[in-house]
Amino acid sequence: MPDSIRSGGGYAHPWQGGSLAAMGFAAPADADQARALTLHELVLSAQGSVDRHEVAILVLILGLTLFAVVTAILLVRTRTRALRLEAWSHEKIAKLTNELDRASALLLSEPQIMVDWPAASDDPTIEGDPAVVGVPAPHRVLAFGTWLEAAKARAIERAVEALRAHGEPFSMTLVTLADRPIEAQGRVVGGRAVLRLKDVRGIKRELVALASRYETLLTDVASLRALIGALPSPVWMRDATGKLTFVNAAYARAVEANSATEAVERSIEMLDSAARENISRTRGTRGTFAGRLPAVVAGTRRTFDVIDFRTETGSAGIGFDATEAETMRSALARLGDAHRRTLDQLSTGVAMFDSDHKLTFYNAAYRALWDLDPGYLDQRPTDSALLEQLRAARKLPEQQDFRQWKRQLHEAYRAIEAKEHTWHLPDGRTLRVVTTPDPDGGVTYLFNDVTERLDLERRFEEMIRNQGETLDNLAEGVAVFASAGRIRLHNPAFARMWKLSPQLLAERPHIETITALCRPLHGDDPTWQAIREVVTAIDNRQAIAGRLERRDGVVVDCRTVPLPNGATLVTFHDVTDSVNVERALVERNQALEDADRIKIDFVHHVSYELRSPLTNIIGFVHLLGDPSTGPLAAKQREYLDYITVSTNTLLALINNILDLATIDAGRMQLNLGSVDIRKTMESAAEGVQDRLVGAGLALDIRAPYDIGNFIADERRVRQILFNLLANAVSFSPTGERITLLAERHADAVIFTVIDRGPGIPPDVLERVFDWFETHSLGSQHRGPGIGLSLVRSFVELHGGAVTIASIVGQGTTVTCTFPLSETAVLTAA
Repeated sequence: MPDSIRSGGGYAHPWQGGSLAAMGFAAPADADQARALTLHELVLSAQGSVDRHEVAILVLILGLTLFAVVTAILLVRTRTRALRLEAWSHEKIAKLTNELDRASALLLSEPQIMVDWPAASDDPTIEGDPAVVGVPAPHRVLAFGTWLEAAKARAIERAVEALRAHGEPFSMTLVTLADRPIEAQGRVVGGRAVLRLKDVRGIKRELVALASRYETLLTDVASLRALIGALPSPVWMRDATGKLTFVNAAYARAVEANSATEAVERSIEMLDSAARENISRTRGTRGTFAGRLPAVVAGTRRTFDVIDFRTETGSAGIGFDATEAETMRSALARLGDAHRRTLDQLSTGVAMFDSDHKLTFYNAAYRALWDLDPGYLDQRPTDSALLEQLRAARKLPEQQDFRQWKRQLHEAYRAIEAKEHTWHLPDGRTLRVVTTPDPDGGVTYLFNDVTERLDLERRFEEMIRNQGETLDNLAEGVAVFASAGRIRLHNPAFARMWKLSPQLLAERPHIETITALCRPLHGDDPTWQAIREVVTAIDNRQAIAGRLERRDGVVVDCRTVPLPNGATLVTFHDVTDSVNVERALVERNQALEDADRIKIDFVHHVSYELRSPLTNIIGFVHLLGDPSTGPLAAKQREYLDYITVSTNTLLALINNILDLATIDAGRMQLNLGSVDIRKTMESAAEGVQDRLVGAGLALDIRAPYDIGNFIADERRVRQILFNLLANAVSFSPTGERITLLAERHADAVIFTVIDRGPGIPPDVLERVFDWFETHSLGSQHRGPGIGLSLVRSFVELHGGAVTIASIVGQGTTVTCTFPLSETAVLTAA
């Protein structure tokens, strides 16, 4: 290449420059200069002889001539230069072509792909073998996701975008989906973005593989560390000396450290020293420790399943919190025991078999149902063995093909839904058997003895039929109205009583229709209207009862009963005959009451009339007995004593009758005052002293000396005690003892009289307080029967109560209770 076209080590165009000398005309420069000077001298010499106009023309001609000469010279030189440049260009093109061929040969000498993008175009040029990246066509090279993993594809896409947009170079090593290492480089060359994808071979390929594996290992390690850090279970690592080198966040939380780093730096231990020594000792002999250890976590004692094993640099361990699992296991065990105890109390037989057809559980009802030995059942026999044993004992239903029946029964082990069977046993029992498949492949058998239920159903159906027959043959009219008010059930008596046709009732008419049809008979009786309101009521469904008299003279008792299902039962009972009889009995009872009243009035009148002459007789008897009247013979004195005793007895009887009459008339008044309890008891005992001596009886008075007083009518209290003692003397056999007892309580004073007589039969005991009710009970007693009536009347006037208890053959106890409350006393008074 000529030196005249080199400039600065590069190539310059031949006509670059600003002067002819620079273009190669330096040699003839002196001749031209001499010629110019000669012309100038000619011009100057002729200047004096020609005028200015001619000079101008001459100059113009000279200039044109000079221009033509120069132009011709330049044309020649340019043509020469062009020929020379054309030769150089051909030489340069040949050289560049050789270099391009050599570059292409070098480029294609290695398996690689070149992709370049012009600055202002999105259409790339792709050269090279697409098999380098494992794609069939060049245009598939830029579809990175077809031959790279998703993460790598996104990475190279971002790098290419940055290269094209900002000219940022990159270099990375990739591994295709076919596990082939590729080196990717991107840079800007001559204003074009160039991507080079080169297959890596040899040592570099091994280096790339190692780098890939290293990157994978780093990723795996990071993932494992992240996983360990996120584990809810504490994890730790120790060096050969036992010092902590790594813990996760769960460990830090367990030891209440702010971070895992702090836990490592401060060597905060989760397990106590004894547990760590145990782990170290076991790990030293076995290499791995696995066991359950206690630990205090966040101030709470918990249980951990610890696994600690030896590593090349020390040891590593993890602790799984088993507190909740242990608690749940214990709760599950308790729940299982509770369920077993519950199932054991059921009357339904329960037997559970596992997937191997072996018995795992049975309850007491199952064992009792089949009368099986518990020892045999505890050996976990199979389902088939149990069926065979029950068949041998003739406890299973008779089957024509037992094997086929058993196979059908064992289909429950492969079923997904429960199935029900009915077994009719040879002993007459009927069992409802339910086979329920378990999720683990086992089966649960439920044996329910339905013999009684079936019998009850038969009896219930029979009872319903009997009730229907009974209802149809009742004399009472019965009708059941539904909640809507329509008749749902009736018997023939109802239709006959209200003269309703069976065809009409079969249509289930409403209560309003029945009311209208029956109106000619009941005539809007209020009782019928009340029945209609109860039947149609929604709330306040109360039972009512009433009586209506129909226009035809029939008297009907009506009653409604609300039923649980919203219906109402209505009964109609024809009581015409009963009402007529009742009216007759009422009239007769009224007559009897009038007669009784006349009798009582007569007794009262006679008692008053007898008292006056009796008083005269007693007075004259006392006068005759007075020594001042005159002496009497012994026989006369004896007769006079008899008269005195008889008149006193008759006077006491008349006084008692008058007292009862006064009480019955409501005119009895009590003379209330302080009553000395012991003194009153002794006074009443003196009144029966002669009778005690005559009957050979003993009286035992029992009362505390400090029993004190109480407010009552002293005369009536003494009369009460006298009548009770007299009654006890009358019924006590000779030689027995009568007890008079007084007790004081916080609210009452209680007097008790106890005898050991023959006792009072229960049928007589109910009437002992009635007027003129007297029974000898095998004794010599012949009283008027008013003593106990008077006792009860006087005690009740005091606001008290009388109770009597008697055992035939052992005696009688009468108790009188007088209240101490002033209110009760005032009310009684």
